[in-house]
Amino acid sequence: MSQSKNLLLLLVVCICLMLTTSSLSAQSSKRDSLAFRLQRLEITDRFNPKDTTHINLLIRLAKSYRYLDSDSLYSIAGRVLEYSNAIDYDYGKVKGLDALAGYYYNKGDRKKSMPLFQEALQLAKETEDIESEITIINTLAQNYSFEGNYAEALSLNLKGIDLARKINMQQMLSVLNENIASLYADQKDFKNALMFYDTVQKINRRLGNEVIDAETQSNMAALYKDAKDFKNAMFNINRSINTFEKHKIIDWLAYAYEVKGDIYLEQQKYQWALYWYDQSNMLFKNQIEDDRIKIQLMNGMAKVYLGIGKDSLSMAYAMEGLGLSTKIKSLQGQIDCSETLYKLNKKSGNDANALAYLEEFKKLSDSLSRDKNKQSLSLLETKLHYEQEKQELIESNQIALAKQRNYIYFSVIILLILSIITFVIRRSEGIQKKLNKELKEKSLAVAERETELHEINKTKTKLFSIIGHDLRGPIGALQGLLKLFTDGEISKDEFLSFIPKLKSDVDNISFTLNNLLSWGQNQMNGVVTKPRRISLDKIVSNNFQLLSELANSKSIKLINQLPENPLIWADQNQIDIVVRNLLSNAIKFTPENGLITVEAEEKKDMWQISVRDTGVGMSEEIQKKIFTNSSNVTTYGTNNEKGTGLGLSLCKEMVLKNNGEIWVESITRKGTTFFFTVPKAEKRYQKAS
Repeated sequence: MSQSKNLLLLLVVCICLMLTTSSLSAQSSKRDSLAFRLQRLEITDRFNPKDTTHINLLIRLAKSYRYLDSDSLYSIAGRVLEYSNAIDYDYGKVKGLDALAGYYYNKGDRKKSMPLFQEALQLAKETEDIESEITIINTLAQNYSFEGNYAEALSLNLKGIDLARKINMQQMLSVLNENIASLYADQKDFKNALMFYDTVQKINRRLGNEVIDAETQSNMAALYKDAKDFKNAMFNINRSINTFEKHKIIDWLAYAYEVKGDIYLEQQKYQWALYWYDQSNMLFKNQIEDDRIKIQLMNGMAKVYLGIGKDSLSMAYAMEGLGLSTKIKSLQGQIDCSETLYKLNKKSGNDANALAYLEEFKKLSDSLSRDKNKQSLSLLETKLHYEQEKQELIESNQIALAKQRNYIYFSVIILLILSIITFVIRRSEGIQKKLNKELKEKSLAVAERETELHEINKTKTKLFSIIGHDLRGPIGALQGLLKLFTDGEISKDEFLSFIPKLKSDVDNISFTLNNLLSWGQNQMNGVVTKPRRISLDKIVSNNFQLLSELANSKSIKLINQLPENPLIWADQNQIDIVVRNLLSNAIKFTPENGLITVEAEEKKDMWQISVRDTGVGMSEEIQKKIFTNSSNVTTYGTNNEKGTGLGLSLCKEMVLKNNGEIWVESITRKGTTFFFTVPKAEKRYQKAS
């Protein structure tokens, strides 16, 4: 049974080794991608190492090496600083100083790192680079927390939170609140720590970034482990490990493996603790250079080997952890490793060494205990200070509200009095406004009626003018000729010789009457437009047939150049009037042997129709007047044909009623072209015509 368990454990280890190797490969591929982009940039003809694009790529590459390869980090940070100083690139200077400071801090050289951090922070403030300022504040706060200086760490975190809120930097708000939660967790104040973690998780949900959420879960797992809540600790660490493995976040994955080992160690499940410590240690051996987490890992493995009776291995890991703690001045790491070494030496009977480690352990513990008590008081004072400020604010608000209530009561009384006065005034104004409105409406009605009468009079005058001059003349001539014939004053042959002239006059009278009736109806009652799907070619062909005799009498050629069956959406009778009038005008003003052409061109959702003649043309002054109702422009044709002046104004009204436009282009003695547009017949309009 024991042998089966060992085989199963070995199989699990092999599988995890394969997964970890894959993770390492994916992590390094990200850096390789950045390095490849740098290499490709550096071989271009116009490459300049001091170009900001090159410097920004170096900054990103330096960030990818943090905690993974300190030598590469140092080299790249130096290049960033050199190039940025050469071109006075402030952002590059800030990031270069920050990266170099991080390198020295990770090496335990606080004397070199802190001035660099401060210089970077000051430069970020001067250049108003708030994002970089927040990032540096976060790093400094974590470093102070690691040293046990919780008061300074808390102060920096609070300052960072104010700045992050100022620019709505949600991710850093999450990180900084989590830092404060960790401060309370180090003080074993789990209640306040969980309160801040609750804030962090709300921010994380807004961010929707599962990697950031996994980082929080790892830290919460460590808190639950310290609080002996192993169920919640295991739940959180497993979720975070799944996410880190999925996204290949190697540095956090190493930390999560170490925390999971701690959880098993606290439950004295040594084999499982050792398994997860090995997973974490394998990542440290391959790529990661983060001595702070490695100290915890070394001491954890020492405790595991002590628990399973492998004292020599326990001693080796404890000594390595103590060496790292001393190197980077980690007080908590020295305490933990000294305690483990004390237990090892006591177990092996080496009393002198055991006593030395015990004394070191007690001295460091007392120092840390005193410091933690001071830090606890500092945190408590800070909390009380905020609570006091909050209470003072509430009290001042209550006083202000009481004053406001008095002002409100007084204002309500004044408002009530004013309301009564206003009501009386408004009531009088309302009556007056009503009377004024009625008077205004009656005045408008009278004015409208006057306008209508004026228009009716104009229409009547024009109708009588046309009837008197344009219709009475031809009818009178016809009447006189008939009287001469009936009285026997002219012979039959002479009468028959007048027939062509009589026919022309009758046709002219008929055409004029049609226009007159359409125009009069439109002016007096308005015409209802009933658009439908109709064939433009059919309208043009019918009018060609109707006017062909008139055109032939002047040897004018009518040409239909419409495309194949253009369909329009319009009132058939109205467009028929437009086409007939334009063709009639063209015949009237085109001399013998002339040419009249009808064309159509598609313009998006409209058809543009043109009636072009080779006639006498018209001046610009006449072009401006011909479409107006008020104008009574009447001109004679090439054979002295006379018109009423109604045709073109009628054409304009009919085209506008069908949602189109009409205009003219003309050159004197060369010809005239009338254009008008009508909507195309669309599919939704299709029905029988």
